[in-house]
Amino acid sequence: MAEQIIVLMADWDEETQKTLSGWYEELQAAGFKGRQTKHLPYHISMSTFPVEKEAEALEAMKKAASLCGPVQVSISHIGMFAGGEILFAAPDRNEALEKLHEACDTGLPQEFAWTPHTTLLIDEPEVIHTALPHVVKSFRPLSGKITRLHLCAFWPTREIAAIELKGG
Repeated sequence: MAEQIIVLMADWDEETQKTLSGWYEELQAAGFKGRQTKHLPYHISMSTFPVEKEAEALEAMKKAASLCGPVQVSISHIGMFAGGEILFAAPDRNEALEKLHEACDTGLPQEFAWTPHTTLLIDEPEVIHTALPHVVKSFRPLSGKITRLHLCAFWPTREIAAIELKGG
């Protein structure tokens, strides 16, 4: 299958990665696996690009990283998207997160309005609905930090570049 899309992602710091991994490990222990891309760091998708715009995507990532420093946010809630196939943890929107998203936004048409979230599990709706109580039991709001931007092409997954947020 040929690559179909490039995604600019904002990655969480190591401590937040550990917490998110712990939530997923609890799901795995309960028998849930999902079909999400498992080897990528936990992240918030910021923007998408057509595959032929890879050079522009890389430049957009570099520019955003030079404009924005690390972003502190509170991950305060969990949710599901319409259709019930995606279970996620979501940060509260704040000025710094909005600024980072704006810096990553290229003005290209997006399929849906941006909803900042970190995917925990992708599966059939019946599986997600069964998994939800397991996440509810272990979920506790936390303060996390976005520390870098990461660019990947999908499917298959190809990591293109990563850069630390160093602006401010």
